[in-house]
Amino acid sequence: MNLIDFSTINNYIGGQWLAPSNGKYFDNINPATGQVIGQIASSDEADVQLAVAAAQAAFPMWSVTSAEDRFTILNRIATLIDENLEALAMAECIDNGKPLWLCKKVDIPRASSNFRFFATGIMHFSAESHCMEDKAINYTVRQPIGVVGCISPWNLPLYLFTWKIAPALAAGNCVIAKPSEVTPATAFLLTRICAEAGLPAGVLNILHGNGTDCGAAIVAHKDIKAISFTGSTRAGEHIAKTAAPMFKKLSLELGGKNPAIVFADCDWEKMIRTVVQSSFSNQGQICLCGSRVLVQDTIYEKFKLEFIERVKKLTVGNPLVETSKQGAVVSEMHFEKILNCIAIAKEEGGKILLGGNAVQLDGENKNGFFVAPTIIENLGPNCRTNMEEIFGPVVTLQSFSTEEEALALANASEYGLAATIWTQDISLANRMALKIKCGIIWINCWLLRDLRTPFGGMQNSGVGREGGWDALKFFTETKNVCIEI
Repeated sequence: MNLIDFSTINNYIGGQWLAPSNGKYFDNINPATGQVIGQIASSDEADVQLAVAAAQAAFPMWSVTSAEDRFTILNRIATLIDENLEALAMAECIDNGKPLWLCKKVDIPRASSNFRFFATGIMHFSAESHCMEDKAINYTVRQPIGVVGCISPWNLPLYLFTWKIAPALAAGNCVIAKPSEVTPATAFLLTRICAEAGLPAGVLNILHGNGTDCGAAIVAHKDIKAISFTGSTRAGEHIAKTAAPMFKKLSLELGGKNPAIVFADCDWEKMIRTVVQSSFSNQGQICLCGSRVLVQDTIYEKFKLEFIERVKKLTVGNPLVETSKQGAVVSEMHFEKILNCIAIAKEEGGKILLGGNAVQLDGENKNGFFVAPTIIENLGPNCRTNMEEIFGPVVTLQSFSTEEEALALANASEYGLAATIWTQDISLANRMALKIKCGIIWINCWLLRDLRTPFGGMQNSGVGREGGWDALKFFTETKNVCIEI
């Protein structure tokens, strides 16, 4: 299997690699160099129709394939991902701009874990029964929906792509999937792994293209009965407007503006080390990153000084080099957006404590899209910088005095994805956890993920939950059967 060549990225439909029906392609850019590294299929409604037809043809067989047989195939996919870790990590690094060591440590291992987890999970997915004394017995079955759509983002390309398609396939559905057009390489390479693992033709179909032509056609297709989407709140709103009147099942994992709340009694060393990580991992391009750091006033100055010193050590450099702690942001468009957000912060009166600028590297990276880790203070909770998602290596610092003030600052955002609380007072931690309007709360840790737990947010951060039984339930329809005794 050649997992190196992704110079021409075509669609995978019905077990075949096909050029887009319209013959159109667009450039794939390496964000660390600014250079064109290949061509990506620019698919549209015609390709979606071909994929749906292939999925419909495959569904009758796949939907009744035993859970054990589905397990065997999906587990084989996980094994092949592990065996090809080096090649997949290199492709992810080149395509996304994140450090190679991060791809090896997190992205690719998590992709295989997703397949292995749901391959195993479907073997234990149980139904319920209810006895009505001497009148009747009810039993509940969960059946695959049919053809479903999965649309994933660019920040964790293979990681989040597999997070969606693995439970959909495990539950017996056939899938029309679209990775981000910004980072398509590993999804394309995954098709070769799936073919080698024995996944039947038409069960998984992967289309490439932009959201306007390809993504919108997937959402609007009448025979795609469910949509699982991860991306911006704005895009999620457009999807809901199309899909809701068609009564499709919807899972929308959207943006975040997450608070990291630091109380004076925290474990200092663990806290400061983890807050640096939670602020700038993957160049801040993780929906779970803590972009609003809220610090109790009695330790604010101490925190600020040490935080700055530690962030200074986050070397921005060539993502292929082991010593680079920060790579490139994903694209020129996103690069410009982040710099514009920093300019807005300055206009709002923000004080740049560190960074605030593009980073110019030498050699092959001189045209890359690099942004310095940026720390800003002197901004209130209701300014644009603290309300809007930047999704880059930019964090703000705010101070609070009391528990009530910390809670008010944490809940000031219209988002509600995740929050981190740092305190040794377990009663305080629990009070805060219950009152913060977020779907995920970490206490004295960050990004510690159990795949069995529900994942998702409140308010503008989305609708529904992914992970564990929630994912398998989303990709199935519930049917109750009542038998009179």
